[in-house]
Amino acid sequence: MHDDLKQAVEILKNGGVILYPTDTIWGIGCDATNPEAVARIYRIKKREDSKSMLVLMENPALLERYVDDVPEVAWDLVEITTTPLTVIYPGAKNLAPNLIAEDGSIGIRFTKEEFTSKLLQRFRRPIVSTSANISGQKPPAFFDEISEEIKNQVDYIVEYRQDDVTPAQPSSIIKLWPDGRIDIIRK
Repeated sequence: MHDDLKQAVEILKNGGVILYPTDTIWGIGCDATNPEAVARIYRIKKREDSKSMLVLMENPALLERYVDDVPEVAWDLVEITTTPLTVIYPGAKNLAPNLIAEDGSIGIRFTKEEFTSKLLQRFRRPIVSTSANISGQKPPAFFDEISEEIKNQVDYIVEYRQDDVTPAQPSSIIKLWPDGRIDIIRK
């Protein structure tokens, strides 16, 4: 894992794109503060850039660095959740502009998975996490289901967990509104 982490961090620092295991399914990732790298992921996925992608973070203490006003309920959700949960926050900041939704929001998930946690600790910035598939196609459940088209367009493919066939699911998604409302987007 050490070599994978070293290589992935180097690629991310240089504006590259990686294919990596997450706490849910395999993801395509880049530096979430780099607009050129984010644009490249949209091209790889053949996805409209109006459809925002989420970011992974390791430490909830960094949330206020990337969200203007964190609703109070967010802290409770982060603390009590036991399964992967993506929260869409209003008022995104300090991220690549093409990553932020038209309404100014951003989806953030805190990971507890070993590889992504260590990757985020070493990189010290949030990274994009979007499913490793062409937009509109079924997300791959395992590494072996990722298309060659995706694999051929990234700068580095993490070796760690490529043989893992543990069933994985995308995260639940909720949206927090400034007025305190909560919308459930995906259970």
